[in-house]
Amino acid sequence: MDDLPRIIETRRASVSPWMEVITRDVQLSSNAAVETYYAIGQPDYLVALAVTPDSRILLVRQYRPAIERFSLELPAGLCEPNEDPFTAIARELLEETGYLTSSVELIGRTATCASRITNSMYSFFIRTSERRPDFVEEPGVSVSSALPEELRQLLLAGEFCEQTHVGVLALAAARGLISL
Repeated sequence: MDDLPRIIETRRASVSPWMEVITRDVQLSSNAAVETYYAIGQPDYLVALAVTPDSRILLVRQYRPAIERFSLELPAGLCEPNEDPFTAIARELLEETGYLTSSVELIGRTATCASRITNSMYSFFIRTSERRPDFVEEPGVSVSSALPEELRQLLLAGEFCEQTHVGVLALAAARGLISL
């Protein structure tokens, strides 16, 4: 039996501590030529659908150079090496928003972008406690919140447009955690 598709060779080029370019030479079938494919290697990505005690969903607005504009998103970040995703998302939520995690539930582990990015994306549903009174927002990052119906309007207006974060909302809705 033929083990195809077959990876002939893999090369990695580090770009930064958070990203590498992975080049793979792949033979897809026995009579096919070897083709070269490129991917971005990153640590696992974490996203929090965080709900405050007054039932508001936390949002973060920040400038994204990749799309050359501000983006309205859910709190998110990358998992540090050897860090548990549950610990990592609580850390990210606190760093970005100043809110402490009261409870956390994994709602999905998916591919971030199966055609180009090698990491996994962990989606979490978090209930928060109150915001730390001494919290100071990071420069260039602003924290806000929305009721589910307000978030629905932001989504339909294209203002909440990070597709991976839209997927988190879809997972949460499918699990009955929110209704938009």
